[in-house]
Amino acid sequence: MRKRRIIYFFAALAMTAACSERPAVSVISASGTVEAPEVNVAARVPGQITELAVEEGRRVAAGDVLARLDTSSYEIQLRQAEAGVALARAQLELLVRGARDEDIRQAEEQLKQVETSLKVAEDDFRRMSTLERAGGVSSKQREDAEARYNVLSAQKKAASEALAKLRSLARPEEVRAAEARLRQAEAAADLLRKTIADCTIVSPVAGLVTRKPVEAGEYVMTGSTVASVAALDPVHVMLYISEKEVGRVRLGDPVEVSVDSFPGRLFTGRVAYISPEAEFTPKNVQTKEDRVKLVFGVKVVIPNPEGLLKPGLPADAVIKTGAAAEKPGSSRS
Repeated sequence: MRKRRIIYFFAALAMTAACSERPAVSVISASGTVEAPEVNVAARVPGQITELAVEEGRRVAAGDVLARLDTSSYEIQLRQAEAGVALARAQLELLVRGARDEDIRQAEEQLKQVETSLKVAEDDFRRMSTLERAGGVSSKQREDAEARYNVLSAQKKAASEALAKLRSLARPEEVRAAEARLRQAEAAADLLRKTIADCTIVSPVAGLVTRKPVEAGEYVMTGSTVASVAALDPVHVMLYISEKEVGRVRLGDPVEVSVDSFPGRLFTGRVAYISPEAEFTPKNVQTKEDRVKLVFGVKVVIPNPEGLLKPGLPADAVIKTGAAAEKPGSSRS
């Protein structure tokens, strides 16, 4: 009988030890506030607001128009820039094509006339040189014939060069310079087109308009905020877990979140971030005793496709760790 009691004692002791190895708590409860990233949508160009298409509290989709600015002055500048493009293109085409056919024909006729006159002057010069040696003409007459020959030779060279220049009107350097001027004019026009497009201010994200600091008719500068949009899908809740409990939390652990606005409904999320450093509990915690405790921030991301969770809502969360995290059906929405 005594031996049996000893066996029972050691069996109970082993069961107690086994139970002590299991986690005492499989869930961690904490509270926080629903938060959403807020995007300040600013004007990219200065201008007067001609249309303000949103109000505070309105839901918008990505790409929805929030405001429009006056584009009249930019459109005038664009017409000027487009005229500059046309001028630069015409100048380039003129250089590439060369001179007109009638200009080339005229230069060819002038060259022929000079060549004919040069041939006559050359014959006169030879004859005068022969007659001078025979004593038939004076040296002055031979020198005059030589001078006419030299002048016409120079005129022929000038006419030949003029004809060659007309046939190849521009040098390669001039063509490259004209091409650069055309690209510069096109870039100026493209910049003005973008400026006009930027006068239509759209929301970069889907969400809720939380702030509208301007009104229609106001003049805004570059960088002025036109509206603030809170992205509602997903949202997140920052929880603060004690140093004793944070060791049981893992990235990806499921979390059930409830808010007073929807009693009885649970929203499911996941642990997306665990702070690597301890901090004192934030000041918005109610009691002074809790504010002096060291805690770790745990960020829970919650899908919010219906937009039911709004920034600022108090939320209660239950983080499921260990066996609870692996239990099928442990989370629901």
